[in-house]
Amino acid sequence: MERRRHGRVTRAGDLPGEAYDVTVVGAGVVGAAVARELARHRLRIAVVEASDDVGEGTSKANTAILHTGFDAVPGTLEARLVRDGQRRLAAYAAETGIPVEPVGALLVAWDEEQLAALPALAAKAARNGYHEARLLDAAALRAREPRLGPGALGALDVPGESVICPWTTPLAYATQAVRSGVDLHLACRVTAAARDGDTHVLTTSRGALRTRYLVNAAGLGADTVDRLLGHDTFTVTPRRGQLIVYDKLARDLVRHILLPVPTALGKGVLVAPTVYGNVLLGPTAEDLDDRQATGSTAAGLAALREQGARILPELLDEEVTAVYAGLRAATEHEDYQIHARPEQRYVTVGGIRSTGLTASMAIAAYVTDLLAEAGLRLGGPGELAPVRMPNLGEAFPRPYQRAEMIAADPAYGAVVCHCERVTRGEIRDALRSTVPPVSVDGLRRRTRARGGRCQGFSCGAAVRELLEGRDPSTEDS
Repeated sequence: MERRRHGRVTRAGDLPGEAYDVTVVGAGVVGAAVARELARHRLRIAVVEASDDVGEGTSKANTAILHTGFDAVPGTLEARLVRDGQRRLAAYAAETGIPVEPVGALLVAWDEEQLAALPALAAKAARNGYHEARLLDAAALRAREPRLGPGALGALDVPGESVICPWTTPLAYATQAVRSGVDLHLACRVTAAARDGDTHVLTTSRGALRTRYLVNAAGLGADTVDRLLGHDTFTVTPRRGQLIVYDKLARDLVRHILLPVPTALGKGVLVAPTVYGNVLLGPTAEDLDDRQATGSTAAGLAALREQGARILPELLDEEVTAVYAGLRAATEHEDYQIHARPEQRYVTVGGIRSTGLTASMAIAAYVTDLLAEAGLRLGGPGELAPVRMPNLGEAFPRPYQRAEMIAADPAYGAVVCHCERVTRGEIRDALRSTVPPVSVDGLRRRTRARGGRCQGFSCGAAVRELLEGRDPSTEDS
């Protein structure tokens, strides 16, 4: 069977009638990574996603850290895949242009109990295969971060931690998958599942889809899809994380990712630079029942500001650019819930929580192996279609700064969003891309347009005009 040269991206209409070899439910960072990995092989592959874009769930609203896995629970699947995934994604980012800044992290102790916990955390890091962590006393810590609040007693230095663009990563995976033959069906919610011989028949909001093998990477809905297949091994509890984004003028206040000593609920409230030049404060950790509750609350933001005042007092004097909240897919288990059901030709990828971005490529390789063990004939891997993503990071040259780009195409010198220095050429390219946006938020995640201090007050009308006035016939097929 010959694979198509280029996959399809659909957002409306009936689904294809022919059966796929593998279908992935969910186009977040994990689902997109799985599709990309499978695209190496001569298979008919589909991704179905309930939202109208890639990375619309947990993947778009996180702390954007490329973890070393130093503080994972030793011996868990998560610990192994985060460590492997960090290496894979760091190399992939360099290859494809995903912005990464290796700023390092400091795990700061604010009382004697936390200080006493640091040696055990260093030993834990070593058990996870990370041997670069070092203890710092109060003076060394202050030299590293002179703007820290009073009372910091010491820290664990974790130099391998980085910040990354969380929007470009799943989009890069999906782009490469589609260019390598994967069909991406957006606005396509799975509502039921049945069997017809050795084939899954999925009922979706856009009709029926038939597939021989099925991967459930539905994120916050992974337990719901799992139950459609007859399994009840975990329950997703949405864990809301609210964050505050401070203006770029705050960037010089902090040099590292400033982490607290972790608790059972997670890594706690951090202060971190972003690849876009801002500073993040957050997240909260609130277990909820509502899987749509992505709104911020006055109480949550007040709690963040209270903690931020202790960590980096001067930060609270800076302007706030935005606030946002994301939901992590927590479960009652401390480890990833990745289960193969060979008799059903089905793999569940659930409970990935906040480390999914880092682990995504390793999860994809692991899931591909599980599918092969379940009987999927992969054949020899082939080359993926090349992809180079537009740079959204401040540490690398942007189009408005590149004279050679502007000389070749003046659209790269025509700034539309002045807060973020986004040009008409970048917006045009996003609208013509393999997986184009259909909303202003989708366009923002591809270009940063409307993501600055005015949040679209100045450029919003112009950006929307470009979005709505594009000629669909000019988009890549």
